[in-house]
Amino acid sequence: MKSRLRRSGTIAFVIALTLLVVGLQGCSANKSAGNATDTANQESTQTKPEAAESTPTSEEGTMHVSDVKVTGDEIAVITTSRGVIKFKFYPEAAPNHVASYIELARAGFYDGTTFHRVEPGFVIQGGDPNSKTGAGPVGTGGPGYSLAAEFSKVPHLEGTVAMARSQSPDSAGSQFYICLAPASFLDGQYTVFGQVIEGMDVVKATKVGDVMESVRIEEGQ
Repeated sequence: MKSRLRRSGTIAFVIALTLLVVGLQGCSANKSAGNATDTANQESTQTKPEAAESTPTSEEGTMHVSDVKVTGDEIAVITTSRGVIKFKFYPEAAPNHVASYIELARAGFYDGTTFHRVEPGFVIQGGDPNSKTGAGPVGTGGPGYSLAAEFSKVPHLEGTVAMARSQSPDSAGSQFYICLAPASFLDGQYTVFGQVIEGMDVVKATKVGDVMESVRIEEGQ
């Protein structure tokens, strides 16, 4: 009897975990493209970040290469009502993702967007233009193009900044996430392009719907 109850409890846990993973991936309007982590580490009981973006909202299939010149000294400064988050970039590991993020930030793309997903002890995620324009379901928007994956050996630590994506490795655009804790099971599957250097307390205090009042690029010292 105890063995049967133990098996039933295990099955219930697996089902509950599966539903959580699906929930993380379910923001995409296009279910087949919107499973951010279809590759979801089947042997792991950990969850992965939401598939961030489904297919690009415009110029579908267009791959973007930014012409922004990165010095390596740039710092991203995200201002929210809860405080300021600063992160440095990893241009050696992800040169095009870094350049593209800087390009979007300088254009004011992120200003007014929200952190639309918060998974306690895991990640916060934002950068969807739909969260400020209402042009489509939040969690499915992007800049109108995709970025080729730049996977590397840079690990997911507390404060790591990386690009969310859909099922295709080459589908990141503007949505990014910040790790609330180490997440080694994501290593090598998402493009890591930065690391929080100030304001981790703000990251941990972030709630769903918190607005990025501004995202500015400053030169580090």
